[in-house]
Amino acid sequence: MELLSRFFEEPDMSYFLFGPRGTGKSTWLKSTHKDALYIDLLHPEAFRRLSARPERLLEIIEGNPEKKKVIIDEVQKLPILLDFVHKIIEEKKEVKFILTGSSSRKLKRSGVNLLAGRAANKTFHPFIAAELGDEFSLENSLLYGMIPLVCKSKNPLETLNAYLSL
Repeated sequence: MELLSRFFEEPDMSYFLFGPRGTGKSTWLKSTHKDALYIDLLHPEAFRRLSARPERLLEIIEGNPEKKKVIIDEVQKLPILLDFVHKIIEEKKEVKFILTGSSSRKLKRSGVNLLAGRAANKTFHPFIAAELGDEFSLENSLLYGMIPLVCKSKNPLETLNAYLSL
């Protein structure tokens, strides 16, 4: 699948990147920040290791001093990590965090550390017509929506039905 250019402006500071499932947050980050330290909490081993000892995050970052960007994908799965992110932001000003998740509500409801102004809140939205350019179809957007997972699928109706059943 071809990666389309997105109209998204990153802040200079650390930030949360929220947005609906399937909007391409992880895909965009992996292609835009190839040099980043990438921690995927959907990966069972990464989740187990960090949930057993969240302070390992400090060890991982100290073990990769050349990495100035740290992406923690699906951070809502392990919100205790935000306490360590807070500590690292305070101590290592050169490290920028990008923390992704589908829902800020889940984090807010659980009363976790949302970094009190140390990280901006950004949202990754579904496609807009201008991002699709010549690929944009009004009919398809009305039928299937503009979520990349669905509209870039070989079978958008089937993918949409699966997406809606979650």
